[in-house]
Amino acid sequence: MAADAHNKRQHLLNLRSRLLASAPSNTMRQDKLIVAGLEFRSRLVVGTGKYADLDLTQRAVRASGAEMVTVAIRRSNVGQSPHEPNLLDVIPPDEFTLLPNTAGCFNAQDAVRTCRLARELLDGHDLVKLEVLGDERTLYPDIPATLVAAEQLTAEGFRVMVYTNDDPVAARRLEEIGCVAIMPLAAPIGSGLGIQNRYNILTIVENATVPVLVDAGVGTASDAAIAMELGCDGVLMNTAIAGARDPVLMASAMRKAVEAGREAYLAGRIQKRRYAEASSPLAGSFF
Repeated sequence: MAADAHNKRQHLLNLRSRLLASAPSNTMRQDKLIVAGLEFRSRLVVGTGKYADLDLTQRAVRASGAEMVTVAIRRSNVGQSPHEPNLLDVIPPDEFTLLPNTAGCFNAQDAVRTCRLARELLDGHDLVKLEVLGDERTLYPDIPATLVAAEQLTAEGFRVMVYTNDDPVAARRLEEIGCVAIMPLAAPIGSGLGIQNRYNILTIVENATVPVLVDAGVGTASDAAIAMELGCDGVLMNTAIAGARDPVLMASAMRKAVEAGREAYLAGRIQKRRYAEASSPLAGSFF
């Protein structure tokens, strides 16, 4: 009888352990990024620039697990140069959601024209990433010009994911215009400095009713995890992967970091304390 009771108890303990182990994965399967009505399992968005060749681009993108891939229309061949290697051969639109961007545009007019070109080249594709730069050295966004371009693009039926600075007021204004996602920088594009102002990013996240994705400045996996732990809906990166010594390995690391950061955010971290607290409290003990 004692042996039966022991075996039953052990069976219940094993069953409980399996249920607890499966709970996070079930939660994560149901936890999807939704942008403009599109659903994504991955919360990592990656770029396609700065790689040595298209083969490396493809291998890194696949290692990242990203489902949304951003493409610089002014710098990439997506069909406008028929006799040159085509990015779409390695990043096929039937497998990935393409996010044409306006990288390299320094005024609203150029940005709008670039989005129109993307829609023409990609058979009516209307999901775009808007960036209007204001400074060639830092590549900081020109917010007044970004607002102008965002208003025009939304009026023309584009679904605009917008690159902006880490200003909560600018983020709110862009959302009011109709942008479908707000993408504040963590630090200057390509700097690898990580999140420089966590409180501004946190404020943007708390106030937004559309997805917030950190865009620019991520340097390594811990930066991506921090962004997700702050409650961001996703992270976009290019240089951090393409510029790594081993881009494919870094892409894999970023994939895991974004997933871990999201899980930590959903789990709820412990409160920070100044002093230690025993893992096994003595209250109620018999000795």
